[in-house]
Amino acid sequence: MVIQTTEVNIEEARLRLRKMNDGELLRYGQTAKYMCSRPANMGKPPREEFVMQLREARAEWRRRFPKLPLSESV
Repeated sequence: MVIQTTEVNIEEARLRLRKMNDGELLRYGQTAKYMCSRPANMGKPPREEFVMQLREARAEWRRRFPKLPLSESV
């Protein structure tokens, strides 16, 4: 489970996320969330590839758990 630091193919990322079990997806989402944080980016805006990976991880989580609040997960 690796957060990519180069250009990301959205379809490949979605496929990879679908193959993860719930625990792996949660850890991936938490890592992606950190990579979008101010401390991880030294106060600068996050890189677009990190934002996209977080967005896709959240979308996959919502697909699996549509009634669970996102704030309790990724």
